[in-house]
Order: sequence, then structure tokens, then C-alpha cells
Amino acid sequence: MALFDERDDVAPAPRRRLPRSAVAGIWALTVALVALLALTVLPTTFVVQQPGPVFNTLGTAKDADGADVPLISVSGADTFPTAGSLDLLTVQVVGNRDRTPSWFELALAWFDPSRAVLPIADVFPADQTTEERNEQSAAMMVDSQKEATAAALTELGYDVQPMVRVYALTEDSAAEGVLEPDDIIRTADGNPITDTDALRGIVNEAAGEPVTLGIERAGKDETVEVRPRETDVDGQRLWLIGVTTLHDYVFPIDVTIQLDNVGGPSAGMMFALGIIDTLSEGELNGGKDIAGTGTIDSAGTVGPIGGIRQKLYGAVDAGADYFLAPESNCEEVVGHVPAGLRVFSVATLDDALDVLTALREGGDLDALPTCD
Repeated sequence: MALFDERDDVAPAPRRRLPRSAVAGIWALTVALVALLALTVLPTTFVVQQPGPVFNTLGTAKDADGADVPLISVSGADTFPTAGSLDLLTVQVVGNRDRTPSWFELALAWFDPSRAVLPIADVFPADQTTEERNEQSAAMMVDSQKEATAAALTELGYDVQPMVRVYALTEDSAAEGVLEPDDIIRTADGNPITDTDALRGIVNEAAGEPVTLGIERAGKDETVEVRPRETDVDGQRLWLIGVTTLHDYVFPIDVTIQLDNVGGPSAGMMFALGIIDTLSEGELNGGKDIAGTGTIDSAGTVGPIGGIRQKLYGAVDAGADYFLAPESNCEEVVGHVPAGLRVFSVATLDDALDVLTALREGGDLDALPTCD
């Protein structure tokens, strides 16, 4: 008697199919994982700008040995106590041609008002190496410090003597073997040279004829001759001697600005204000916390800079209440001022000093120019 029917033709129970919602969920998860992988791995052609370190020109900075030293120090003149802050602002770039941010990082930056996504070519030109870019940035920083010192000392009534110094020779320079870096060009065809525009004008007037230059090299006066070459510059034919120059100055006192690993010209105005405050009795800023940015030349003209929006947020993070913005950057400022920050528009060093005077003396701030 059999207890079970031992049939071998019984069909197995059918497998249960997943609900459509579960299948859709699995596919959605798979697609999301693939997309996430792509956002993380696939190369991009963008970099991110974000607020960088903030330095108080009235405070200290690290020297090459890592020790704290005054950011601005002066010898040869009386200096006075300062208070509050006159902050210069920097911008950091995340990414370079060797390693660009991922798409995921770019997406996060896109929705962050303190950061900006830029095409990599806008920051790292294809025909320029990282080393060349760093050298150029360092040269601009040195130049901005000299221009700021000249502007500040001129404002304070010191006698500042301008001159033109050779920074480098261009490729296939007409001055190869004649001029050297650090040569000071005193005269051109007998005319005193105190700025690059004057030198450029005399070279072009020569129209290819040799130009006689009176130079100072290693403390000794010499006379040399250079034959300019005609070159196409942005579609315009110009006569050039093939050098890049820096404005330099003979200062009646020694002003040293200590700021390593920061490049570019955008701190010029704040350097000038810091120097004036250091050499002036009382507190130029009324002891308040003020930030700002802008290039400056020896005449005190304040020029535009890059990354103004990131610098606005950097100022807030540093605790500044007021911000000095170049007038020429105002279009980028409008609509992007973080809460708690008051922005004033300045076109000259005198404009910036007017703002500080109003803040110090309790003047009418509403009467000052702003970025509207």
C-alpha cells in the first residue's frame, strides 16, 4: 500500500514574478548608479572658483620659515598702532588641466552662490604651462605691491621717483644680447623714461631705426642700441624691442609686504590702505572690520579684478561688515551681495579714503557711492 503517489510528471510551482514597481525601482537604481559613476569618473572641461584665504593688511602673515611677521612693515619712518582690519581677499581655483573637478563636484558648485563654475580655458590657457602661469601671477603680485607703495607714499606727500625695469625678454627678442632682466631703462634717444608708454612711443616713432637706450645695470650706467622689429599685435603692426617691463620706483623709505603663495594684482588697493594706516596717526578705519579688493596704479586709480562674487562671500566669512569694490566691477556685484555686508563703490584711492573717513567719523554713509 503506497502512502504517496510517486508520480514524476508533476509540474513545479510557477515562479512568482516581481511586481512592476519593484522592477522599475531596480532599473532606476541601476541607472542612478551608472549616472553617479559617470559624474564621478568622466573628465570635465571646467574648474571651480571659491573664496580663498583672507589676510588682514594690518595684521601678520607667515614668512618662508612659517613664522608670523607683520604683513606690512616700514623702516625709515614713524609708524603708529592700528586696530580693526583692512582685509584683502583671495580666490581659490579647484582643478587644473591635470585634474579637473568631477561632474558631481561641478553640480554642487553650481548651486552654491559663493562658488562659480568656469571653462578651464578661462583660467588655464592652453598655450600656457602651470609654471608659466604661476610665474606671471607672482610677477603681477610684486608689481602690485610696488604700485600700491607708490600710491600710498604719494598720497602721504613723499617724493616717489618712477622708473622702468626690464622684467624679461620675449622669444626671438630684438634686444637679445643687449638688454638683460633687471636692467633699468633711464633714457631712450636722449628722452627720460619713467613709464612704459613713453618708451613704447619712442620705439614706434623710430619705425625700425636703432634706438639708443641709457640703462643702469648692477648699479652702473651704460649706453646700448636696439633695432626694433615690426610685429603684429592683435591685428596692429607695431615696432617692438622684445622686452616685458615692470614699473619700479625709488622710495624714500623702505616698505616691505610679506605675503607668500598669493599671486595676482588684485590686492593693490588694500595694500595701499594698509600702508597709509601704518604711517598715519589714529585708526584709518575707525577700528572697524573692512574688506576690499581692486588693482591700483601709482596715480591711485583702482581697477577691476576677477572673482568679485567669491570675494564678497570671503569677506562675510572673515567677519567684515563693509566692502570696498572697484566701480568697474559693480555690474557683477549687483544682486550678489551676501546678507550683512555693505558694499561701497570706489574708482580711486581717494574714494576709498572717503569711505574710511565716513566710517571713522560717523559720516553719512548713504551719501557714498554704492553698486546699484
